[in-house]
Amino acid sequence: MDISSFVVPVLLAGTALFALSRKVDVYSALTAGAGEGLSVMVKIFPALVALLSAVYMFRASGAMDFLTRLLAPALEKLGIPPETAAILLIRPLSGSGALAVGSELMAQYGADSYIGRTAAVMLGCTETTFYTIAVYFGAAGIHRTRYTIPAALTADITGFVAAALAVRLFFGT
Repeated sequence: MDISSFVVPVLLAGTALFALSRKVDVYSALTAGAGEGLSVMVKIFPALVALLSAVYMFRASGAMDFLTRLLAPALEKLGIPPETAAILLIRPLSGSGALAVGSELMAQYGADSYIGRTAAVMLGCTETTFYTIAVYFGAAGIHRTRYTIPAALTADITGFVAAALAVRLFFGT
């Protein structure tokens, strides 16, 4: 048996033993934390449902395919494979959706291809901006995002371009 399968149980047992040595009622702390987690889930659930529904509608409506074709010439000029445009559009909204698109690209073109490597680096260099904002701002009760969205999207665009440039620099086309 692999030692890594024991990491989580040992960590949980160690935490419980440490808490007991400090005279903390572990069960009460566990149930209080679970209750807080449920209340946070109730707060953020509507935002998550709306976000996931929007992503599904975006893909199902054909808007993603249209925007992908529209962005292709600009992406080619930047040295970004146009096939990765779907990641560029989905990643700020949904991490799992972007991973699915990345997996499809890698299955179609190969993980070691220029497109596959660019997709992998793009997935690693960017964040699920709207999902993260919905979860964390929803949990904290923040309603006005002010400069958060423009700054985060600027960082995402920088990550996409840097990913393509890094793959081209280190692996060639």
